[in-house]
Amino acid sequence: MTKKEDKMSLNNHEMAHEELVSIIMPSYNSEKFILDSIHSVQQQTYENWELLIVDDCSTDGTVALIENEVLNDSRIQLEVLSQNSGAAIARNTAIKEAKGVYLAFLDSDDLWEKDKLTKQINFMEMNQYLFTSTSFAEVNEENQLIDHIVKSHKQLDYEGVLKYCPGNSTVIYNMKELGKFYIPDIKKRNDFVMWLQVIKKAEHLHGLEEVLSFYRVREGSLSKDKIDLVKYQWNVYRKIEGLPFFKSLYLLLHKTVSVLSK
Repeated sequence: MTKKEDKMSLNNHEMAHEELVSIIMPSYNSEKFILDSIHSVQQQTYENWELLIVDDCSTDGTVALIENEVLNDSRIQLEVLSQNSGAAIARNTAIKEAKGVYLAFLDSDDLWEKDKLTKQINFMEMNQYLFTSTSFAEVNEENQLIDHIVKSHKQLDYEGVLKYCPGNSTVIYNMKELGKFYIPDIKKRNDFVMWLQVIKKAEHLHGLEEVLSFYRVREGSLSKDKIDLVKYQWNVYRKIEGLPFFKSLYLLLHKTVSVLSK
């Protein structure tokens, strides 16, 4: 058997024994985009998944849209929080219910390529990676591609993740091997805090250098939003990670240049 045939055989073998993937999706007033996000999961070539949606007391038609999807697909589960609590609590609530070997994340306005799970899970299993991300592109509100691609890094350790946070909707980690990680109740950068927890145990984040996810750029995104993110970034470095002042300052300057240059 040739190397190519051997690799194809391995791929087919792995795909025939798909492990359950739990997909975490918090939602809040997402009626404009959430169906596109859900459908990008339903169109996956990898079929053994559960989509755990936790709605944070939406005031629009989001819940009704999700409920209709739940009726037509038993792999989708919905929980509505009793009071508005923020994305961190919504994510934690979904993670508590997750039963998969793998944990994946998809924001309620982002999208996946149809072979995202197949390629990324095979990438993990063939290389015995526990924590991975992919490259991602950006789309506007009409699902049109924006000429901006964020490439994944081939490999990052803790110091690397401090500088280069992976895109939330690109990440998958092996929950069976690493366990469950929960997010502090902070308004922004809570996904970043989770990746910092995961990397400490996984030791490395491996990047699949292929665009398999799409981040939604919403209209009305102001420079002030970017400045607010920088403030939250400082809070992560100093209060949550407990990093020294000058190291935090160096990382903040690195992040500020990165964010404002986009």
